[in-house]
Amino acid sequence: MKEKKIAVLGLGYVGLPLALQLSFSYNVLGYDIDDIRIKELRKGIDKTLEVSEPLLKKQQKNGLFFTTCSKDISDCNFYIATVPTPIDVRKKPDFSALKKVCETIGKLLVYGDTVIFESTVYPGATEEICGPILEKFSKNLKAGKDFFLGYSPERVNPGDKVHTIDKINKVVSGQTQKVEKDLLEIYKNLTSGEVYLAKSIKVAEASKVIENAQRDINIAFINEVAKICTKVNISSYDVLEASLTKWNFLNFEPGLVGGHCIGVDPYYLAEKAKNLNVRPEVILSGRSTNDNMVKFVGKEIIKKLPPSSSCLFLGVTFKENVPDLRNSKSLELMKYLEKKNIKISFYDPFIEHLKGFKSFKKKNLTNKKFDGIILSVPHKKMLLNFKQNFLSLLKKEGFFFDVKGKFRNKKISNYWSL
Repeated sequence: MKEKKIAVLGLGYVGLPLALQLSFSYNVLGYDIDDIRIKELRKGIDKTLEVSEPLLKKQQKNGLFFTTCSKDISDCNFYIATVPTPIDVRKKPDFSALKKVCETIGKLLVYGDTVIFESTVYPGATEEICGPILEKFSKNLKAGKDFFLGYSPERVNPGDKVHTIDKINKVVSGQTQKVEKDLLEIYKNLTSGEVYLAKSIKVAEASKVIENAQRDINIAFINEVAKICTKVNISSYDVLEASLTKWNFLNFEPGLVGGHCIGVDPYYLAEKAKNLNVRPEVILSGRSTNDNMVKFVGKEIIKKLPPSSSCLFLGVTFKENVPDLRNSKSLELMKYLEKKNIKISFYDPFIEHLKGFKSFKKKNLTNKKFDGIILSVPHKKMLLNFKQNFLSLLKKEGFFFDVKGKFRNKKISNYWSL
């Protein structure tokens, strides 16, 4: 048997930690089409903040290699694709990056190679979409006979320093028993968690896409509860705190649901359902509820502010403690408020500039006072000395909008949360 030589294609939040961790056990090459990203990684810089600079530099000295040239990965025998699978403007699955990486890999394939996909897709996509493209661009090779397919859904949680890739449970599946054996070996060398062998690639694909759809639906229910609580003038967080005293109550919180997983994956499942003539009513209802929370929160803010108010908006990324702006509902809320003639300045420790918005620089605005302060994404860095750094900038009659209820027990006047 040939020694395993692994190429990881796509070096974002998923691919980089995967390539780094696998490099402790295998000869690994990381490939990405973004030349700037590769140059940064070679210097030990990870703008996603998922991997530390010392570890990144250390593993490169130990053989981890980064490239934008597909020829550099041509002698690999395992290819792992970790490219993004977003949605388009119609909220339909966008497979363009996945198809492109299949073209790249297909041109490199030789007999006996294995192609593993970690990108989130609907059940059937690996064999029905990826397989034929790989065949088309290879030298007359056939999937399942000359080269082989595998799937292991990614479970990276950006910003989470507890459930890291070297500790989480992984699901794997392959076209043949040989592929399954290889995947079990590779991923057992990746993580100290359990590696679960799914019964088929379709099962593994479905397991991933329903994980985030389930979370989305549960959050949608809590968002509806938050709307009810707002109408009766009680805190949804106080209600949840009481409900959590029951042993089997599920811990979900209200809020703005964005990002590249929970805000996207349900549309993949819904698309597959529609293609099978199954009406995805619950899935799309949950998505609609969560997408509409931007407008709900925006209206609550506008009701409490005078016309043409000035607001300091705190936190614009899609979630806490990450620099990722993809599908950020906070950014969408800023745009909504601006259209309603609210003058927005923003501050986020991870984001210096945003097109169309003023960046708040405290040293230049020491005398500036705002009609409203909106804490949308409570990054840990911002919560330190919050009263002194930010609430002190609120006008005497100004309003504090604490979307996630971090300060609901602090007895702050003119205060609102979900």
